[in-house]
Amino acid sequence: MLNKLVIVGVGLIGGSFAAALKRVKLPYEYIGVVRRESAAKEAVELGIVDRTVSSIAEVAPELGEGDVVFIATPTLTVANILQQCAELVSPYVTVTDAASVKGSVLEAVQDAYGCIPSQVVLGHPIAGSEQSGVAAADPYLYRTHKVIVTPTESTGEDHLRRVRHLWRMTGAEVVDMSVQEHDQVLASTSHLPHLLAYALVDSLARDEEHDNIFKYAAGGFRDFTRIAASDPTMWHDIMCANGDAIVRSLDLLTDNIAQLRTAIIARDGQAIKELFTRAKSSRDYFSRMISHRTREAKMQKVINYRLQPGGEVKGTIRVPGDKSMSHRSIMLGSLAVGTTEVTGFLEGADALATLSAFRNMGVDIKGPVDGKVTIQGVGLFGLKPPTEPLNMGNSGTSMRLLAGIVAGQTFSATLTGDESLSKRPMKRVADPLRAMGVKVDTEEGGRPPITIHGAGHTTAMHYDLPMASAQVKSCVLLAGLYAQGETSVVEPAPTRDHTERMLRGFGYEVKTEDAKVSLKGRGTLTATQIDVPSDISSAAFFMVAAAITPGSDLTLEHVGINPTRIGVVNILRAMGANLTLSNEREVGGEPVADITVKYSPLKGISIPEDQVPLAIDEFPVLFVAAACAEGTTVLTGAEELRVKESDRIQAMADGLTTLGVKATVTSDGMIIEGGAMGGGDIVTHHDHRIAMAFAVASLAASEEIRIHDCANVATSFPGFVSLAQQVGMQIEEQTL
Repeated sequence: MLNKLVIVGVGLIGGSFAAALKRVKLPYEYIGVVRRESAAKEAVELGIVDRTVSSIAEVAPELGEGDVVFIATPTLTVANILQQCAELVSPYVTVTDAASVKGSVLEAVQDAYGCIPSQVVLGHPIAGSEQSGVAAADPYLYRTHKVIVTPTESTGEDHLRRVRHLWRMTGAEVVDMSVQEHDQVLASTSHLPHLLAYALVDSLARDEEHDNIFKYAAGGFRDFTRIAASDPTMWHDIMCANGDAIVRSLDLLTDNIAQLRTAIIARDGQAIKELFTRAKSSRDYFSRMISHRTREAKMQKVINYRLQPGGEVKGTIRVPGDKSMSHRSIMLGSLAVGTTEVTGFLEGADALATLSAFRNMGVDIKGPVDGKVTIQGVGLFGLKPPTEPLNMGNSGTSMRLLAGIVAGQTFSATLTGDESLSKRPMKRVADPLRAMGVKVDTEEGGRPPITIHGAGHTTAMHYDLPMASAQVKSCVLLAGLYAQGETSVVEPAPTRDHTERMLRGFGYEVKTEDAKVSLKGRGTLTATQIDVPSDISSAAFFMVAAAITPGSDLTLEHVGINPTRIGVVNILRAMGANLTLSNEREVGGEPVADITVKYSPLKGISIPEDQVPLAIDEFPVLFVAAACAEGTTVLTGAEELRVKESDRIQAMADGLTTLGVKATVTSDGMIIEGGAMGGGDIVTHHDHRIAMAFAVASLAASEEIRIHDCANVATSFPGFVSLAQQVGMQIEEQTL
């Protein structure tokens, strides 16, 4: 028998709560307490609730342990509902609310129960809309928003755990506060702005020229006064319930306005500018903090993929822009003199982390809007000290390349990242930077956070790379921009040359002689236009998808085919893939083509070691191709795969084994016996490429595949699921 979730007030807040939980199929019977017959009928017809009653009294006898009553009525009506709960509802039932003021609700609890019972858990979702009523219910209303719960000393652990779980299942971030702290914080950040919006609109409406004022109002007025369109009854209740805290905030504002008024009358420009400067600085800090929290919230969401076996792969698509070039366009555009315009920019979390870092170092960057970014370059020495650590999220490219740039600055900066990035080796860039005279601090084992103490210059040097790594090569070359003399790097094997190509695109001379790359420092980068081609690493998932699916015919448009990136093309062709390039051309110094793949039986091969650095990021999905090929595929010389976002060799071997494929791990690679694939549960280790590779595997599977922890896919390939569905893959995204 299902537990019951009783929602008192099935409007925007209560209806969205029910809709969000129903969307993730949380097993409850959803019961709405609705007085108006028309609203009750609408709630059931829309599927917001399973049935309705007209009062708590009707449903109370049915409620017991594990059931929940959620009160989502206006603040001043909560007391009456609580009184009914105290008289009629079992003490084993969890009672919670969504009121914007907690002090008055806590008093109502005390009055109704004569104490603060363990079953009552007060809460408040920081989300809403100007719309109201059950028709406005939105299953995504709480997604990535905060919900504040205010437990007391007497709150029962089971009840508190249940409420937190419900809110998390809506996609919200749950935080704890005391009742007093909640009411004061909300008074300043929510209640006072609403008060001011109502007051401003009312004041201007009384002006004799109010018609012209409203007629010619600019966007700032519309944005600020938008919240004055909210429900007046609800805000009346809030002002009455939280009056003391609101007045305290209002007094602070009134004093500040009085000082500003005095300065304006006296034409005291200095005082006015100081106030505005302080405010702007605080607002900028707030924006950065919100941006950082938003990225973290997205990463904290639990997203799983569920894939049915089989499907088809047909059509013409364009995958997102190349991540490597998107990173470098922001970095070099910021260090250039003049305005750089970028099109095709990848709006994924990794590239946005780079963009945010340079904004935090004082670079004026507009966008991205539909892949377009405009950068006002500040020159090699124009960056400013960041006011906080630079969070690189999950991006190793951002951290390693930025370390080389910060090395030449006159300030210090700390580079941090998420849990996955914090486990990745940074000694490989710290050591050469130290050899260039830069002080570098890392955590134990050379792990992030990494702090670079820039001295305004670096020492030119020659560096023999101990491993084939485009990121380490780029770090040294970028640090060399700040050195007197020539800096050179020799690679043990070819790696991506996007940094060299893009430096040349910005008018900076870079020499390449066999395995040696060199440049002279202290030159000038000149702003330019960059058209970022589609990322071949992203295209690789669909290339393999078409290669293993009978009847497939897929064209990928405008894909970058840089010679240092086409290992995946060479390897698939060696395995027998029917893969052709057309419309080959050069865009901004980078070769581009359309790639068409049709089904053809694959055969196992020994992958040439000279192709390994050219396909290092594509191996997870190439392992899937090997699992679908006839015979044995052998990979050697791929130690680098063990220090990516995860140990990709072990993670892929574990997943393939789960699907019934024989995969043997070696010290520097893997041996895969091609054969039939079943289904099962895949652990991604928070690695986006592992998630997407096994999504592709579903096309050749005989049973359902469930892939866990896929939130990181957004870091490199936003829109992957929708594109996969578009070409014919049977994939469903589930958010928990």
